[in-house]
Amino acid sequence: MARPWLLALLFACGASAQTPAPQPPAQPAPQAAPKPAAPAAKAKKAKAPKPSRPTWSELTPQQQQVLAPLQADWENIETERKRKWLGIAKRYPKMKPEEQQRVQKRMDAWANLTPEQRRQARESYRALSKAKQEGKNKKKSLAQQWADYQALPPEEKAKVQAPPEPPPPPKKNKK
Repeated sequence: MARPWLLALLFACGASAQTPAPQPPAQPAPQAAPKPAAPAAKAKKAKAPKPSRPTWSELTPQQQQVLAPLQADWENIETERKRKWLGIAKRYPKMKPEEQQRVQKRMDAWANLTPEQRRQARESYRALSKAKQEGKNKKKSLAQQWADYQALPPEEKAKVQAPPEPPPPPKKNKK
């Protein structure tokens, strides 16, 4: 039996590189007197961003095997999403073989999506989750409606159960 939470988790994790939000074009700064070149000490401070942990090399061989479809993008995945993928890798050995195959296929499919397709998948997931939650709330209100109906006195129940009166027949136009 398919586990919908697994698919949802796979798409929610957003296992691959995150593309930064598009930045508006930079406005040219007003021309001022040219500044002297920055000293070498300041240039050394501007280092490349530190990769989120764990790095691919820090994963166990078992984790690397399970998460192999994500290897190319691993260093660009956010730490929180890496934790989610590591959670899947941890549960993976306990899964049934057909479930493991399904996870691998979905991970492969996810790794092959473009950043835009991943963004759309995440938005779809959020919308479906929201709709599902609203559906649960609606079910709760139906349960409440039933409880309210059960609390009605018998004469009120009879009014609710009675079929509606038929509409009056339409008047014929004489010409």
